[in-house]
Amino acid sequence: VLINSGSRHEAKYLSGIAHFLEKLAFSSTAQFGSKDEILLTLEKHGGICDCQASRDTIMYAVSADTKGLDTVVNLLADVALQPRLSDEEVEMTRTAIRFELEDLNMRPDPEPLLTEMIHAAAYRENTVGLNRFCPVENTDKMNREVLHSYLRNYYTPDRMVLAGVGIEHEQLVECARKHLLGVEPVWGSGQAKEVDRSVAQYTGGIVKVEKDMSDVSLGPTPIPELTHIMIGLESCSFLEEDFIPFAVLNMMMGGGGSFSAGGPGKGMFTRLYLNVLNRHHWMYNATSYHHSYEDTGLLCIHASADPKQVREMVEIITREFILMAGAVGEVELERAKTQLKSMLMMNLESRPVIFEDVGRQVLATNTRKLPHELCALISQVKSSDIKRVVTKMLHKKPAVAALGDLTDLPTYEHIQAALSSKDGRLPRLYRLF
Repeated sequence: VLINSGSRHEAKYLSGIAHFLEKLAFSSTAQFGSKDEILLTLEKHGGICDCQASRDTIMYAVSADTKGLDTVVNLLADVALQPRLSDEEVEMTRTAIRFELEDLNMRPDPEPLLTEMIHAAAYRENTVGLNRFCPVENTDKMNREVLHSYLRNYYTPDRMVLAGVGIEHEQLVECARKHLLGVEPVWGSGQAKEVDRSVAQYTGGIVKVEKDMSDVSLGPTPIPELTHIMIGLESCSFLEEDFIPFAVLNMMMGGGGSFSAGGPGKGMFTRLYLNVLNRHHWMYNATSYHHSYEDTGLLCIHASADPKQVREMVEIITREFILMAGAVGEVELERAKTQLKSMLMMNLESRPVIFEDVGRQVLATNTRKLPHELCALISQVKSSDIKRVVTKMLHKKPAVAALGDLTDLPTYEHIQAALSSKDGRLPRLYRLF
């Protein structure tokens, strides 16, 4: 079951509800007395369950033997619409979330933190810029009333999709009729009163966190102290036609960390690998990411290096952004397109991925584009398309996230100036003696 509900809808609520619901999923319900009972029921059909909340979707998923279809749909309906949310379970969730937040701040890999920061910078205090993790101070304020008031607005039939893979469509429809149609949820079935339909407003900006990263990983071979920078620009939503050229561009940039070998995933021929990691031995990471939502998107590059080289690192990344709008080689473009197609096909060999793909597409567009249709669209991308989408993207203000020792970080204005210059260079600093 996929539901159009996530941290982006929490503007009028306590931040962190979606995170809380993710952790509370598959606890006791109207039919099942405890989490153990749910797991034992699934075990009879060799099943496993999982819940994942993102900025715009929450997904309750079960994989089990086909013979258990009826049981599984019944269980999913119960978990999504009839959770008990007992005081004891809420208390346990508080503890789990506090532990997760502590862990998040101590991890050597700052990726989740930086992703939060770049979204907060790009969409200041609105929609996808709202925090995906529950802030510590909100954990005590969460209770059944708060959760029910949110669920009443967002867990409504028009915002839900039941998706399945490896079963006959008619069977699934039959089970949905039996277990989901006309079910009164535990919070009542009144009309949703306060649904946030606001569209993402891209603001651009900077979010900085000064943090001592010198003791992040202790041990016989500790990772050196690094400063992490992420620079992003607004791209487009996954509903727009430009989404495919952006996906090709992201593949073309590629990159990775200097610790991993240049296998097919990292791409020995991607620009961030050839132009950045190969040429600047002191850079530990340069990776391109593309986040896309139904009303906006964000293309960003994450880079990390020694704190003393932050200024140079930022300039290398801003230059790469400017070079995106330059000439794109025919071989380079074809390679990126082939890589994107093969990644799409390889991912769609796993059933959980197909299920998520079907569910998310139907939730957003009421239809599903088949893999061969997507491959045809990828094949049509020309170098002029890349140039066009990049030129449009470079007119936006940048979003910047910086974590670590930021003594040498250029100012936001300087980064902005570099991204609107011809060569991507930062304005020179003149020292007055």
